[in-house]
Amino acid sequence: MSKKVILVTGSSSGFGRLISEALARAGHKVYASMREIDGKNAVNAQQIVELSRADSLSIKPLELDVQSELSVEQAVTTIIDECGMIDIIVHNAGHMMFGPSEAFTPEQFAQQYDVNVLGTQRLNRAALPFMRKRREGYLIWISSSSSAGGTPPYLSPYFAAKAAMDSLAVQYARELSRWGIETTIVVPGAFTKGTNHFAHSGHPEDIERVNEYENGPYANFSEQVQNSFAEIVPEDARPDPVADMIVDAVSKPFGDKPFRIHYDPTNDGADLGFAVLDRLRAEMLRRVGLADLLTPKAN
Repeated sequence: MSKKVILVTGSSSGFGRLISEALARAGHKVYASMREIDGKNAVNAQQIVELSRADSLSIKPLELDVQSELSVEQAVTTIIDECGMIDIIVHNAGHMMFGPSEAFTPEQFAQQYDVNVLGTQRLNRAALPFMRKRREGYLIWISSSSSAGGTPPYLSPYFAAKAAMDSLAVQYARELSRWGIETTIVVPGAFTKGTNHFAHSGHPEDIERVNEYENGPYANFSEQVQNSFAEIVPEDARPDPVADMIVDAVSKPFGDKPFRIHYDPTNDGADLGFAVLDRLRAEMLRRVGLADLLTPKAN
C-alpha cells in the first residue's frame, strides 16, 4: 500500500481524531486539522504531537477553520508546500445543535450549514485544482444515518445540514469521476460514547420559545428524546470501527473503493434507505446516457 498524504478536518476529538490516528497508524502522512491549535485546542494539538513522537507516526496538527476561506487556503498551501500534493481529503468537521426547531434563529441554522456544508465547499475549492491537475484524488465525506434513516426530533439544524452535505457529496462524485477522483460517503449512526457531539451540542437562542414548548405539550420532551435515544444505542457501541473501515477503504485499489460505508449499531434503517436512493439516482444517469459518471475514470 502506497503512503498517502491525507487531510482530515475536525480532528480535535471524536471521529476526526479517531480517523486521523488510525490512518497514521496505517502508514499514511496525516494532517489532523482543527481550529485554534494555539488556543482552545492547544492540548489536543500537543497530544497529537506527542503521539507522533512516541509511536513514530507521520501525523501533524494543522490549523484549519472550515468557516474561514483564508484559513482553508492557508492550510492547503501548507500541505502543498511540504508534500507537493494532497491525495485524500476527509470531510469530517461538524457541529450538532439540540432543541425545538422553531427556537433556533435563522442565523443559527446558517451557522450549521456554514460548518457542515459550506466548509466542505471551501476546502474543495482550495484543494481540488491540485487533484484535478494530477487527475487523481479521493474525497471521503462523513455523512449521517439521519439523512436516510429513522431520526428523533429536536436535532433538525444538524440533520438538515448533514442531509445537504450528503446530497452535495453525491453530486461531487459525479462531477469528479471523469477527473479520476474517487468518492466514499461514510454513514455512521448515532453514538452516545466516544464522540463529543452531544456533550458539545449547541442550543436554541430563543429561550422564550423554548419555554413555550417546555411549558406546553412538549414538557420534558428534551429529556424524553435523549433517554429514549440512549436506550437503543448498545452499551458497547463504539465509533472506532468507523475509522477502521475508512482505513480499509483507503487501502483498496483504484476503482474498488466503496461509494458508501455504513456503520450503525442502532440499525436505524439508513442502509436500506440509501440503497434505494442511490439505486434510483444511478438508474436515472443510465437512463440519460451518463452511466460513465458512476465510476471514476482511470488516469
